[in-house]
Amino acid sequence: MSKPLRYADAGVDVSVWNKAKVKIGELVSSTYNSSVVGKFGQFGGMFDISSFSGMKQPILVSSTDSVGTKVMIAFETGVHNSIGEDIVNHCINDILVLGARPLFFLDYIGIYKLVPEVAEQIITGLTKACRAAGCVLIGGETAEMPDLYKPGEYDLVGCIVGVVDKEKVVDGSSIVPGDVIIGLKSNGLHTNGYSLARKIVKEVAGKSYSDIFEETGKTFGQELLRPHRPYSPVLKLMEKNLIKGCAHLTGGGFQDNIDRVLPGNCDAVINTKAWTPDPIFTWMQKQGNVETDEMYHTFNMGIGLAMVVKPEHAAEILASEELKGFDPVVIGAVASGSGKVVMEY
Repeated sequence: MSKPLRYADAGVDVSVWNKAKVKIGELVSSTYNSSVVGKFGQFGGMFDISSFSGMKQPILVSSTDSVGTKVMIAFETGVHNSIGEDIVNHCINDILVLGARPLFFLDYIGIYKLVPEVAEQIITGLTKACRAAGCVLIGGETAEMPDLYKPGEYDLVGCIVGVVDKEKVVDGSSIVPGDVIIGLKSNGLHTNGYSLARKIVKEVAGKSYSDIFEETGKTFGQELLRPHRPYSPVLKLMEKNLIKGCAHLTGGGFQDNIDRVLPGNCDAVINTKAWTPDPIFTWMQKQGNVETDEMYHTFNMGIGLAMVVKPEHAAEILASEELKGFDPVVIGAVASGSGKVVMEY
C-alpha cells in the first residue's frame, strides 16, 4: 500500500506558515490604530468608519497595483524589504492624487515556497510604509504555489482604501489654460519601466546587479531597488485648496498619466529642460539607444508627481514647508488644446 499523501508532498507546507505567523502578526499589529475592530488572524479585517462624522459626504477611494518585474531584482539580490514599501507607497500616491487619505491596506503574496525570512522582509517593508502614512495593514494573503512560480520567485500585489470628503475631491475639472504644472522629485525608477530597465542593464550593457554604477557609487541593485516615494505631505496643500489637479507618474510616464487629469479643452506642455533626470535614466538611454520620447513614455525621468495649480499660488507652493525635500520645480503649463500632453525636449 502506498504512503498516504500529505499537502507537503505537493510542495505546500502549512507548518512553515504557522511558525512564521507569530512574527508576522506582531509586524501587522504594529500598524493598527483605534479604528481597527478585532485582532490579527480573523477571516476579514474590520474598520470603524464612525470617524467620518466630520465629513459632509465621505467618499471611499480604492486602488490596486503590483510591484511588477521589480521583484525580479529582489530575487537576484536577496533584498526584499524595500519591495513592501514600494507597493504601499505606490497605492498611497494613486489615491492621494484625488485628495484621499489612506485608511487601510491589504496585500497579496503569491510565492513558490514560503521562506519565513523573505516573508518577514517583505512585510517589514509593508508595515514600515503603512505606519509612516498612518495606514492600517488590515489584512493579507500568502499563497504557496510551487506549480505556478519558479524557485525563489513571488509576486506582490496590494489594495488600498482611503477617504475624501466629496467637496474636497481633486479631479482636475477646474484646470484652465494658463495654470502652472509643478513636479516633485522621484526616488529613481519607483515601480515602473523595469522590464526595459532590466533588459538594458543585464542584456544590453551586460552588467550584474552587484556591479558598481559609477555615477552614484551604488551597485546597480541598490540603484534600481530604491523605494517608491510617497507624496503624502501634498494632502496638506490640497486641504488649503491649492491643488487643482494631480497626476502620479507611473506606467506610461508623462504622456499617459498627466492627460488623465486634463479637461478636454486643455493640453499640458512639459518643458523637460526644467529639471535634470537622475544619472540612471541618462545612462539607460545611452546604453539602450532609447529614443527620448520613449524614455519619457516609459519612465518617470525623475519626476514622481505632477500638480496643476493657479499661477498666483505657484510661488507659495514651491516654498512650502510641506514640500521641503521634494525639490519642487515648475515643469510646464496648461494651454488650450484637446486633452493631450505635449513634450518639449
